[in-house]
Amino acid sequence: MSEAVRDEDAFDVPAIAAWLRKNIDDAAGLDHDPVVEQFAGGASNLTYLLRYPDRDLILRRPPAGQKAKSAHDMNREFTIQSRLKPVFPYVPQMIAFCEDPSLLGSDFYVMERLEGTILRRDPPSDFGLSPGEVHQMCANAFDVLVQLHSVDPELAGLTDLGKGAGYVERQVRGWSDRYRKAKTWNVGSYEKVMTWLEENQPADVRTCVIHNDFRLDNLVLAPDDPMRVAGVLDWEMATLGDPLMDLGGALAYWIQADDDRVFSRFRRQPTHIPGMFTREEAVDYYTSKMGISLRPEQWLFYEVFGLFRLAVIAQQIYYRYFHKQTHNKAYKEFHYVVLYLDYRCRKLIREAGKQ
Repeated sequence: MSEAVRDEDAFDVPAIAAWLRKNIDDAAGLDHDPVVEQFAGGASNLTYLLRYPDRDLILRRPPAGQKAKSAHDMNREFTIQSRLKPVFPYVPQMIAFCEDPSLLGSDFYVMERLEGTILRRDPPSDFGLSPGEVHQMCANAFDVLVQLHSVDPELAGLTDLGKGAGYVERQVRGWSDRYRKAKTWNVGSYEKVMTWLEENQPADVRTCVIHNDFRLDNLVLAPDDPMRVAGVLDWEMATLGDPLMDLGGALAYWIQADDDRVFSRFRRQPTHIPGMFTREEAVDYYTSKMGISLRPEQWLFYEVFGLFRLAVIAQQIYYRYFHKQTHNKAYKEFHYVVLYLDYRCRKLIREAGKQ
């Protein structure tokens, strides 16, 4: 859902409009300055709707006061989507990339808007899918993830995207380092969780293109068929890596109907409604489609890592609020998320040790 642009995130609209008219091949419908709105969803890169009379565009830029520059590489995000588009049709059409900091103070890119429904915390009032149709929508969504993980990186021109074997080890080390650097006094140490991840990490199952932020609220459902995925958004963390790590990251957000009251408070997508896959069903469906053999005790690592990584993301965002690099009140209580996820990770590890 788009809304008025926050004061701290505003920019010179006429300057951007003039730059677009000058720098894109198809400037049809861009004769006047657009009405600009900001999307409230998401907590990392900033996303704006440029609304023209006959055309809508999307602008993406890094947040102000960014802590980790490598996590907000607009050129990388633009390039990945441009190269994926010919072999993975769910990517939005890229329009233009700008590296001139005089316009926004940072790089940014512009793309065509994908029309359709994006599922947020609760489905829209006119969603109208039966439990059986919701179940099929879940299957269709995970089919898209399988399709992404089946893309040939060489055919897509993305062989330089990753660092080769050892992805799992690099992720455990890298996210642990990020957490320690972003830690504030009011969250847990996570040392027990990080030690467990280091001691229990498996080898990579394979290397493929992964999205790294695959959630229902990053999918666009077709306007004429809400069971069908029309597009996948937010490619800022895409890379070459282990597909089960991608699945673990996706299911960290998958809060189901029988989860505890505290976890349910953090829900950002309607994964609790009748017909939705459970996390177990999602793992079984995905691994069956991918031909990956995985026992429940093997899945534990990916589940714990996904929750830990989510905690680090939340803490990095909270770090910006804590140090007054942003005044977005939506981030004010993110440290409670970090505290709870520490408890949840340790609980999973403890319960597995009793089996």
